Amino acid sequence: MAKMIVDDQFCKGCGLCVEACPQHIVELDQDTITEKGYHPAHCIDQSKCTGCISCATMCPDVAITVWR
Repeated sequence: MAKMIVDDQFCKGCGLCVEACPQHIVELDQDTITEKGYHPAHCIDQSKCTGCISCATMCPDVAITVWR
């Protein structure tokens, strides 16, 4: 099973990964604010992640790791 992990230390909440996800399972976490003041991205349903790496490819800050 694939797994998508976001490093909150580098995520600036730009939302590019949200738009890139073909499964529509990535969103910005409105309940969390990082030390830098951003809402980080997170996967809302890891079981639906296909490991396509579209989110990681779009991330300008290299904050996303996808495990297949």
